[in-house]
Amino acid sequence: MKQATLYRYSLPMDSGVILRHSRLAQRDGLIVELKDFEKVGRGEIAPLPGFSAETIEQAQTQSELCLAQWLEDGEIDWDSLYPSVAFGLSAALAELDGEIPAEGNFLAVPLCSGDPDELVEKLAELPGEKVAKIKVGLYEPIRDGMVVNMFLEILPDLRLRLDANRQWTPVKAAQFSNYVNPAFRSRIAFLEEPCPTPEQSLEFSKETGIAIAWDETLRDEGFSLECKTGLSAIVIKPTLVGSLKTVKVLVEQAHTMGLEAVISSSIESSFGLNTLARIAQWLTPESVPGLDTVSLFGEQLEQTWPGCELPMKTLTDCEVVWQAHP
Repeated sequence: MKQATLYRYSLPMDSGVILRHSRLAQRDGLIVELKDFEKVGRGEIAPLPGFSAETIEQAQTQSELCLAQWLEDGEIDWDSLYPSVAFGLSAALAELDGEIPAEGNFLAVPLCSGDPDELVEKLAELPGEKVAKIKVGLYEPIRDGMVVNMFLEILPDLRLRLDANRQWTPVKAAQFSNYVNPAFRSRIAFLEEPCPTPEQSLEFSKETGIAIAWDETLRDEGFSLECKTGLSAIVIKPTLVGSLKTVKVLVEQAHTMGLEAVISSSIESSFGLNTLARIAQWLTPESVPGLDTVSLFGEQLEQTWPGCELPMKTLTDCEVVWQAHP
């Protein structure tokens, strides 16, 4: 007997969370739960404001229609779905079918979202290779360059992942690089999307020797992955990319080309982060995922994130917005 339930959650965010220059006060999303006799599969559907084309209301409406169709005949038209809906539903179905392993990769790259001194302290305690992520492009590029240079100078065994979200003009990107010691630049694992266009970002890499990674470019209309000089990685945010099938194809293409593939968060709840950690262990076991975002929340949801002491909200505390069985 098949059954489908759609829960809606709303979780408070840390007051300092800024997305595309606007404050994110709460995170709204859906948890889809599929049952087939004793088997259960769950997935998170959480469009990210400012990044997803669809709203949470649009995602909910589409999810309800899609679940009704699945209950009727088991069919899903994946090509017609919003990325967040496609990812959440495909994750739930994959778990229902036992496709996603239980083990997860919880060695998330720490994200510097506040005081740099806190990251230095956190990194000093990490065993093995030290990798961290810094968001750049929110302040003046000269400041960003000085901060990055400081980290690389203080911690000689540190490798940095940087994310600019296409915020720099070529002139500002050059200003950033001028403040990073050329001897340190090889320890920048990659800089995600420094400039507004892929061509400008590739030119930046050519001129500075700083490796880049695609993130937003993966979602550009008509995009196809190709080897490019200076491109070292792709950063896959499944909530923004689409179904698990789409994610797997991107990972396989990247690995075939010798590129690193990194599974990354779109600020999902602790429940969604657990799913992403399992997918990362399954599809990209050699790469540390970018999932260090649970500290941006005021609460966890249904599943704890290792080491997180935030209070827990369960699915029974959430609103059931849709439920049906044949």
